[in-house]
Amino acid sequence: MRIAEWKPRRATFADWGPYAFLGVGVLTAAGSARVVGMSRDELYGSAALTVVALALELGRARVLPSQPRRGGANTFFYFGRWALAFVLTWLNPFFAFYAVTGYYTASYQLPRRLVLPGLCLTAVTMAGSEVGGMPPHGLVLWCGFAVVFGVNIAIVSLFTRFAEQEQIRVAAQAETIVELERTNTALQQALDENAALHAQLLVQAREAGVADERRRLAAEIHDTLAQGLTGIITQLQVVANASDLATARVHLERAATLARHSLGEARRSVHNLAPVALDADGLPEALQKTVAEWGERTGVRADFTVTGAAEHLHDEVSATLLRIVQEALSNAARHARATRVGVTLSFMGDEVTLDIRDDGRGFDPLAVPARSRAGGFGLDGMRVRAERIAGSFTTESEPGHGTAISARVPLVRHDR
Repeated sequence: MRIAEWKPRRATFADWGPYAFLGVGVLTAAGSARVVGMSRDELYGSAALTVVALALELGRARVLPSQPRRGGANTFFYFGRWALAFVLTWLNPFFAFYAVTGYYTASYQLPRRLVLPGLCLTAVTMAGSEVGGMPPHGLVLWCGFAVVFGVNIAIVSLFTRFAEQEQIRVAAQAETIVELERTNTALQQALDENAALHAQLLVQAREAGVADERRRLAAEIHDTLAQGLTGIITQLQVVANASDLATARVHLERAATLARHSLGEARRSVHNLAPVALDADGLPEALQKTVAEWGERTGVRADFTVTGAAEHLHDEVSATLLRIVQEALSNAARHARATRVGVTLSFMGDEVTLDIRDDGRGFDPLAVPARSRAGGFGLDGMRVRAERIAGSFTTESEPGHGTAISARVPLVRHDR
């Protein structure tokens, strides 16, 4: 911020500074003309040179803005100003006020190889003024001139060195800023690519989940509906060929039993594919109703809580979390013997967390029996559902101390 503010002030001073120094030199020289013993011709000469210097500065203000920095035009104006200031200082030492302009313009007007010579010439003018005017008279004044000139050169060298170090520091800061901007740009690109990759992974996970669900349904249809229909056809064929009514009734009853069983399997498969609770409600409302209905049906106190700002989730995410809750409540009703169950749905930035706790008898998670044909979806099935949408599933339980399960899935908003 300081550098940005300093540059406009420097440019402004470079514009009006020479006029101010020239004015001060003219006023002080005019006031000291008699003291320094200027003749009439010297007065006229200094007046003429002052007009030329003013014309030079006006020309500089008009020409230099369109010229490249440290170009030939800048060099011409610098040495032209020095020559005028040297002659004016020779006529009257107080014109050195105009000559001092060369100290602060050399670094940005002259090429690097000419900066030191330009400063030395300005130091000659200033040293001549400081010993009383040019040329020095007598050995003492010449010695004084040499000493003053050496001091001017030392001071100029010192400040030039400081200026170079400052320029190096500013250049290093500028390079650091550019590098930081480049790094920030690369980081933003990486974040964008990561977000795109995350979205792509979610889509792939969803597609994989859909494909897995289709394979599951295909297996269930093959194992239940197809076999049931085959059995029904077999029983009806026996009825068609039966020789007495009693035999026909037995096989008709068997066919009806198979039909009822197949219908139940079909309803269960359809329910698992598309939860009816989500047809009209969002996930929080559907979970609220599911938990309340389960509590009324089982007589167990069941509480549901939502934390964070609820959002409309993607259908696949909502269905997965609802199915996990349904299966967890079913497990609690069958096995936990709990007196209280709590379900919490938490919206946390880019993640959704589902926690289900009960105060039942608990179990050893390492000793869970394998799923049987008569069993439910099971803990492994809930874990698979969560992992299908790039989530995670954890279980904490101990015999006699209840059970707590948690599913954490990405917060993917509704895409319609």
